[in-house]
This record gives sequence, C-alpha cells and structure tokens, in this order.
Amino acid sequence: MTLMDPLANALSTIMNNEVRRKRECVIWPASKLIGHVLRIMQQHGYVGEFEFIDDGRAGKFKVQLLGRINRCGVIKPRYPVKLKGFEEWEKKYLPARDLGVLIVSTSQGVMSHREAKERGIGGRLIAYVY
Repeated sequence: MTLMDPLANALSTIMNNEVRRKRECVIWPASKLIGHVLRIMQQHGYVGEFEFIDDGRAGKFKVQLLGRINRCGVIKPRYPVKLKGFEEWEKKYLPARDLGVLIVSTSQGVMSHREAKERGIGGRLIAYVY
C-alpha cells in the first residue's frame, strides 16, 4: 500500500473507527503534522488521549476516541487563507457558526482557525473537524 497523503489517511482512519463506535484506533505512519492535528482535535474535545508508539520505523499513534466526531477530513488543495477570509471557508467546510474547527498551518505553527484569528494571522487550510 502506498500512502500519498498520510494526514488524509489518518483522518479517514479516525472517521472509519468513529462510525463503527470503536473506543480507540491506531494511526500509522506517524508524523509531526499528524501529531499537531491530533493535539488540536484533543484541545477542542474531539479525541481523548493519544500516545506515540515508537516501533523503530515511522512510529504509530494510539488514539482514544470519544464518539464526538461527526465528520473530519483534509482540505485539498491546501488553500491559502488571509485573516479576513476565514469566514468564507467556515461556511464552506463547517455546518454552522461556532461549530467545528478548521485546522490551519501558519508561520507560527499548526493551530485552529479561532487561534489564528486571535493572533491576527492567516495560513494554509489543512483539515476540518466537527
């Protein structure tokens, strides 16, 4: 199996296990980006604890699922978004105001769109979850 987009693979693994009401899932290969996205999902209460398992290769993440995700996925292509442009993308990818999170890669690291708005910076959209 060849992986074109490890993040898309990770989010679809989470989505598939959520639909089947599983308590946890294993994501591999692990990457820093996936770790950052999981941290944001955890901060917003979509996933529980997650741990990195070093298997001597790329590593894995073991993630606790809370059953709170309705939908999550990557945003392709990774659109650039300015501070004023977040509203438009929220309408496109999230079901309602103040429901869900867009995950953005900025010059100050990976963060939620709300944090990027607070800091007054734009970036590139990488994922959404609600």
